[in-house]
Amino acid sequence: MKLARLLVLVAVMAVGVPIMAGAQTDRTATVRADGSSIFADVAEKVRPAVVFIKTERSMSATERGEGEMPFEFFREFFPDEQQPRGDRNRRVPGGGSGFVFDDEGHILTNYHVVRDAEKITVVLEKGDDVEEHEARIVGSDRHTDIAVIQLTDLPKGMPKVPLGNSDAMRVGDWVMAIGTPFGQLQGTVTVGVVSAKGRSDLNIVGGDATYQNYLQTDASINFGNSGGPLVNLKGEAIGINTAINPSGQGIGFAIPINMAKAIMNELIARGRVRYGYLGIQLRELDKDLAEGMGLNVERGIVVEGVQPNTPASKAGFQTGDVIVRFDGEDVRDDGKFRLKVAETPVGKTVPVVVVRGGKEEKVSVTLGERPDDEVVASPQTSESDAWLGLHVEDAQDNQVRRQYRLERGDEGVVVMGVDEGSPADEAELREGDVITEVYSHEVRNIGDYVEISQKLKERKDPIAFLVKRGRSTTFVTVIPQGK
Repeated sequence: MKLARLLVLVAVMAVGVPIMAGAQTDRTATVRADGSSIFADVAEKVRPAVVFIKTERSMSATERGEGEMPFEFFREFFPDEQQPRGDRNRRVPGGGSGFVFDDEGHILTNYHVVRDAEKITVVLEKGDDVEEHEARIVGSDRHTDIAVIQLTDLPKGMPKVPLGNSDAMRVGDWVMAIGTPFGQLQGTVTVGVVSAKGRSDLNIVGGDATYQNYLQTDASINFGNSGGPLVNLKGEAIGINTAINPSGQGIGFAIPINMAKAIMNELIARGRVRYGYLGIQLRELDKDLAEGMGLNVERGIVVEGVQPNTPASKAGFQTGDVIVRFDGEDVRDDGKFRLKVAETPVGKTVPVVVVRGGKEEKVSVTLGERPDDEVVASPQTSESDAWLGLHVEDAQDNQVRRQYRLERGDEGVVVMGVDEGSPADEAELREGDVITEVYSHEVRNIGDYVEISQKLKERKDPIAFLVKRGRSTTFVTVIPQGK
């Protein structure tokens, strides 16, 4: 039964295969004249410092019913763990991999490996034997999926993995992944290359990190490898194996060690990480949105909203600004921009270039610390002349305000209905949306809206609507029919 379960999970979740003959990188470059392998030397050096991490936590019947796979999976491979049945809480095992990186017994691993753990046991390989030692959580960070734990009783002569430079790695460089796949196969070594760098916005199994900047590798990474090192041929850790793609083979992801270094230092120093914070809602600029806003800008980040009493509001950022440079670097995509802001030290003042009203302006902003939880007609349209398929009412209408629970000071127009199959319907505008801007023109009331709609009624190119939806604002690009 266990073997069948293992084979099923291997089939479903294995994301890589060992490098075969014919791979792009020349394997003979790693073999000496006497037939010995550089890979074997690296494995011999690194494996003793790579550990298996066993965890225990309490899980309620409700959580068990939701099928949290990491813990339920590991239950299959811990036959000595007898769990009580029934509706009461029970202690459930989990685990993953990690590696020692300093003389104090600090171990790097993933946040999702030790999340909510009430007991942590570190299993060390000692030749043909193993030793178990207790460990504690020093600090963890869900935004990057990184955690640091520490052995409470450090063995003498504990080996460690030196930390390398992930920025120096090139696509095609050899790498080795070491860990404990499936919670049983401790010290497993797989080999591959760096397949890509800077991967983000991924739908992956493993860490669900807010800030993603992964190394991609075809070295086989399976469930249980999380937290183990991805090393170069010098035996240096250049990544933390973190995630897999269950829909593909030969695809695994690791957190770059240069990113991990800054996080681990913060975790050791204060047990948590402080991230830079602006206080804006943002969206990556694309061609349709640029046209819809009447902008002559190809790349950047659009400010969809500015939260009050934040660094952005104090610096004078405005809704509709397009950020094109931040702290001396061009801004191109939202994922890298979020990471750049997060990595900027709290309290640092940085120069920002924005496009506002078609012109570039310079803004200086002093970053704060990210909080824990970020938290139509004339005046009425008729059924026959609803522009772009939208039917709207003034947000200050008493009945509308009560119906949609708007604040008395809210300005704009409220979407009361959307014609099926219309441009507005295709753009996914919906009832209850509050339109506050159209084509970079402010909409304070129904009169503004009608005036703007009359000017744009013959327009065939995209038109950007700034919409308040619940507690957030977003730009919606409507493409008129006939474009």
